[in-house]
Amino acid sequence: MSDTNPEHTTVKLDFPFARGDQTIDSVKVRRPRSGELRGLNIADLVQMNVAATAKLLPRITMPPLTDAEVNNLDPADLTQFGMEVQDFLLPRAAKEQDSRS
Repeated sequence: MSDTNPEHTTVKLDFPFARGDQTIDSVKVRRPRSGELRGLNIADLVQMNVAATAKLLPRITMPPLTDAEVNNLDPADLTQFGMEVQDFLLPRAAKEQDSRS
């Protein structure tokens, strides 16, 4: 995670998976826009709720992850994604305050 709140970050998977002939070992995640949060509760995302994170990831990943791929992620990889989403959603002021403590 980065303190600069980038628009994109890359998650290197601890447990890569196959998609056809391709092995997916890293996935780019971008900051969600308000429309991509439709039907979701931001508090659930900040708390890394599995269902909320799984619903959001196909909307903000590159290559786009399918629902089935998200549901088959290893918990360690899902946690990495959840941490990045959480980082995107935290206001800069909260991050600055946290870095000063």
